Amino acid sequence: MDRQYPSAALERAVGEFAQLPGIGRKTALRLVLHLLSRPEEEVCTFGKVFTTLKQDIHYCKVCHNISDTDICEICANPKRSNGTLCVVENVQDVLAIENTMQYTGLYHVLGGVISPVDGIGPQDLQIASLVDRVAAGGINEVILALSPTMEGDTTNFFISRKLQPLGVKLSVIARGVTVGNNLEYADEVTLGRSILDRTPFI
Repeated sequence: MDRQYPSAALERAVGEFAQLPGIGRKTALRLVLHLLSRPEEEVCTFGKVFTTLKQDIHYCKVCHNISDTDICEICANPKRSNGTLCVVENVQDVLAIENTMQYTGLYHVLGGVISPVDGIGPQDLQIASLVDRVAAGGINEVILALSPTMEGDTTNFFISRKLQPLGVKLSVIARGVTVGNNLEYADEVTLGRSILDRTPFI
């Protein structure tokens, strides 16, 4: 079969970039051609950053956020309110909420949401560690800050059933966030207000 590009190396590079979320082949080609136009040392540095990424990145042993150390900066910060725990789907959601500058508690990153269609069940998420963390004591309120989608609501309900026997206060972010949207795409003002105006989870 004829190649789409004049070089097999170029085609392989475009194919790799095109696997990234939101990157089509035209954008991938533009990125690869940009790299080709840069000095070799700069491209080597660029590549080395990604080849060492998996080795250098840690996941916080407490909240499962991405970190450079075993315990992330948020969990290790004595100024954070350690009685409040915000449950989020992924690292992007931590970044989004932190950017609002409206929340000073701790986080728990699930690593996804329950989605039977995608083969993701409760056992595939950090739900058991969440229950253990709350059961250990010291947590007064758990804020369920998952995206207002069907999968997010299903996960909220499952978690609430697990945590209710522990007597902790459960709340959910206000629905200023549009139903069906991912949390990371909400603007900072709306997201910040949703955190402040959270409501009891019924």
